Amino acid sequence: MGELGLLVELVVALVIAVIAFALGYVLQRYQSESKLKSAQARADQVLAEADATAKDLILKAKDEGIRRRAEVERESSQRRREIQRQEERIQARQEAIDRKAEQIEQRDRRINERQSQLDKRFNKLEEMEQARRTELERISGLSSEEAKGLLLQAVEVEARNDMARVIREIEGQAREEGEKKAREIVSLAIERVASDQVSETTVTSVALPSDEMKGRIIGRQGRNIRAIENATGVDLVVDDTPEAILISCFDPVRREVARMALSKLVQDGRIHPARIEKEVEKAQEEVERIIREEGERAVIETGLQGLHPEIVKLVGRLKFRSSYGQNQHAHAIETAHLAGILAVELGADVKAAKMGGLLHDLGKAVSHEQEGPHALVGADIARRYGVPAKVCNIIASHHGEEEPQSLESALVAAADAISGARPGARRESIETYIKRVQALEDVANSFPGVAQSFAIQAGREVRILVRPGEIDDLATIQLSKNIAKKVEESLEYPGQIKVTVIRETRAVDYAK
Repeated sequence: MGELGLLVELVVALVIAVIAFALGYVLQRYQSESKLKSAQARADQVLAEADATAKDLILKAKDEGIRRRAEVERESSQRRREIQRQEERIQARQEAIDRKAEQIEQRDRRINERQSQLDKRFNKLEEMEQARRTELERISGLSSEEAKGLLLQAVEVEARNDMARVIREIEGQAREEGEKKAREIVSLAIERVASDQVSETTVTSVALPSDEMKGRIIGRQGRNIRAIENATGVDLVVDDTPEAILISCFDPVRREVARMALSKLVQDGRIHPARIEKEVEKAQEEVERIIREEGERAVIETGLQGLHPEIVKLVGRLKFRSSYGQNQHAHAIETAHLAGILAVELGADVKAAKMGGLLHDLGKAVSHEQEGPHALVGADIARRYGVPAKVCNIIASHHGEEEPQSLESALVAAADAISGARPGARRESIETYIKRVQALEDVANSFPGVAQSFAIQAGREVRILVRPGEIDDLATIQLSKNIAKKVEESLEYPGQIKVTVIRETRAVDYAK
């Protein structure tokens, strides 16, 4: 029973399993068919939608094509109308050009006709002029060339007189305006730079407490005075001047060293060769210090910092250099200021003008050591220490040794003349003055046609009397220019010289 029950259970289980499998298969088949139908329906729907979309796109494309075609046809129509209008304008312009060409042809024909008439009239006038000229020659007894010569001679004389009058008027007006403007600029510059002048000579005196000090300075058998002269390079003049001794030397630096050393020896009272050498060394150091300080002061006062130390030192040495009694250090500073002010007024390079003014007499600081004009020597020194070429030309040309290459060169030369020529700046010996005045008159007398010449106003003006039969009014103007040019080339003088040429015609008769 047990086995049968087990078998029945197995059969029942197997049947249940078969039924379950069949049910599952049927169910799965049903689900598969349902999914397939659903997918088929969805596919049909997608195809229908795609078909509808395609139809819409086709319709839109057709509409767009129709619209584009209409636009193209419209643009083509507009372009055809524009081309037609342009052709009409070109046709109208061509017709206008043809009409103008026809008018020009007509005008040319009229001009040719007038030219032909004028030629006939001109030929007739020439015949009449020739007949008139022949008749005039017959009546006057002169040929046309002779009459023309007389006429030209008369016209030339009249023209020369008129030219001289016009030239005098123009020159007078220009000179008046130029002098007024120059006077304003120069007076402004002088007012702004009104410095005192320091007079120097080649001899310096040292005061002594008593005449007994002279003997101590001379020393036993003159050993002290020889030691001082050998150490300083100066000459000591011990004469009858009470309580004073003179130091003579053309080198101002050595003269200053000797003065300082001798003053210290006189104050100390101990005078012997060893002491002399020590004081001279101290004096040399002191003078070198003064030179550096004066050079730096000049550079700072003129605003030209940055110059080479050797240039600054040479500027300081001008403190002990003089020209016609004028201290060259003060003269250099004053010239720099004057040149700077003139450059500002005229719109020139202020720095170059001031630097040229400060260094223009640089060669005088070494005039005892190098030969040649101090302007060229100074320019060489400046060039050696890196001073700009423009400033070197200013230095070299301020006395005419080189041609000036800039406006600043003329300004520095003018500032130098202003500083040296104004009253009280310099002294001049009577011998030099007489020679300069005589040379001025000799230059004026060297020109043909000059009857007499007179230097007046302390050599600042020369008046020339000419022979009126040899020199006319126009020639007097040229003569004044030639004399002024020769004075500039051959003479050296402070400031400027006025040249006045006088032509006088006198008619004398007697009543009897």
